[in-house]
Amino acid sequence: MIKEHFLVTVKTYPTLSARYGETVCTAGIRKDGTWIRLYPVQFRRLNEQAQYKKFDWIKLDVDRSSSDTRPETFVPCDSQAIEVTGHVDTTDEWRERRRLVLEKATVFDRLEPLLQKAKSNDASLAVFKPTVIHDFIWEPCERNWDNAKVAAIRQNAKQRELFDEYLWQQTFSLLPKLPYNFSYRFKDADGKTSELQVLDWEAGALYWKCLRGADGNEDVALAKVRQKYFDEFTAKDLHFFLGTTQEFHFRAPNPWVIVGVLPIPHERQGSLF
Repeated sequence: MIKEHFLVTVKTYPTLSARYGETVCTAGIRKDGTWIRLYPVQFRRLNEQAQYKKFDWIKLDVDRSSSDTRPETFVPCDSQAIEVTGHVDTTDEWRERRRLVLEKATVFDRLEPLLQKAKSNDASLAVFKPTVIHDFIWEPCERNWDNAKVAAIRQNAKQRELFDEYLWQQTFSLLPKLPYNFSYRFKDADGKTSELQVLDWEAGALYWKCLRGADGNEDVALAKVRQKYFDEFTAKDLHFFLGTTQEFHFRAPNPWVIVGVLPIPHERQGSLF
């Protein structure tokens, strides 16, 4: 068991696991700039004190994952015991976030070193600065969760009811599955053009919010998501938080996806007078 203390920079949109139910992948940066991933975290089942936000400092006991060999992955010993110890805000033009994310951590501007690091299992999380962002796009995907996983989750919940001290089963319902995959198309410092999927929870939450505001019109909602993630974010000093997926970490030619974004304001140039 290890005590970890780190700054949360990533919360992905929930996915389903037959074993763990609805889970969220959480990642962040320690004070020395190194990365850590928590999985699984059944975030929406956490008590109110344990529910953390992005750019909160959290402290908890963890163990090395026995099923995930990626070097940054740890398993929470008790997710309900997560302690939120502070928050890094955006005051002074995001000064503290800049220091922790862009100065302490290594910022990559080429994909090739990251592809090699994934292949050799040296890294599965990173900060990345695209050279040119060409587009923010989407494509339709399955609109419903896998029926077999949903059935397994319900069966597991029933089996635990006699032993589980938490009453989340009585009111808990799965988040709706996103009917679209969002992606950025961009160029790196080598001139290599890539297209990576965006798994950020905030992108999914924005879609549902825009859909409600558009009275269910998906085209309008998608246009509003693009306005935020392309028009607004590319006007800033946009960085990506990249992560590999466990399933494709060793197998895919490019296992990296965008697990979070950092639309940091451009630093102001000092006056000469």
